Amino acid sequence: AYDIGLHGTVYQVNKWDPKQFDWTKKLADTDYVGPTCQYCHMRGGPHNVQRFGTVYTSMGMSMADRGAPIWKEKRDRWTSVCDDCHSPRFARENLQALDEAVKDAGLKYRETFKVAEDLIKDGV
Repeated sequence: AYDIGLHGTVYQVNKWDPKQFDWTKKLADTDYVGPTCQYCHMRGGPHNVQRFGTVYTSMGMSMADRGAPIWKEKRDRWTSVCDDCHSPRFARENLQALDEAVKDAGLKYRETFKVAEDLIKDGV
């Protein structure tokens, strides 16, 4: 998702330009043209990528209890990273769009497996 999104595209286009991404500096001492994976997922220093992941990566959407404390905690943490550069509204709206995309992807995923299952039953 990062590579095909706006942040990833900015990174891919500029990663070899030392004026945009100076890899000789510590991440905390830089002002890159766009966020790297580390900026969002290792914010504050801990090398715990999941800490700033969304709940999608740690549980399937069908298993997610949206009332669970971890759901709100992870979403609040996720949007707090976006708030470094964007408005809180921007972060919330993009998280909502991500919710819808994950829901749609889950439906397509199940449809695809049903087609494959039916083909196997038909001996294909």
